Amino acid sequence: MEKEAGPETAGVRLDDPWDDVPAPGRGDQDGTGGAAALDASGAAGPDPRPSAADIYLEVHRSDAFREVRRRYRRFVAPAALAFLLWYLAYVVAATTAPALMARPVAGAVNVAMVAGLGQFLTTFLLTWAYARHARLRRDRAALDLRWDTQEMTRGLER
Repeated sequence: MEKEAGPETAGVRLDDPWDDVPAPGRGDQDGTGGAAALDASGAAGPDPRPSAADIYLEVHRSDAFREVRRRYRRFVAPAALAFLLWYLAYVVAATTAPALMARPVAGAVNVAMVAGLGQFLTTFLLTWAYARHARLRRDRAALDLRWDTQEMTRGLER
């Protein structure tokens, strides 16, 4: 007695999480690759639940999402611009004013060394400020948005 090789016997389950888009006719009822929705009369019709794409668009257009993005941009854009200008000023000064950069500050330490160490210090301060800003201004709103999104997607088949 020979068993017919189907999806179950081939080692791939119909609910395989790695199988994002099942082949047409494999586990579906309507032949389009998705499960057919039945209305009250038993006839196939549109699925009343929103799709993941609809939920994504709804979240993307929400005021909460826009607020999180606005808070992010209000910190990152000026901070990145300020740091870039500070870095470029260091590079320009090092190339156009070598006498200034070679001027001693204390012993063997010169202006270039102080400015270079200032770059490191600025990087650490900016990292600390970013983490603090995210914790105080964005994390709670982003977490609330994430929970709302998970509630909307709960029950959706992937």
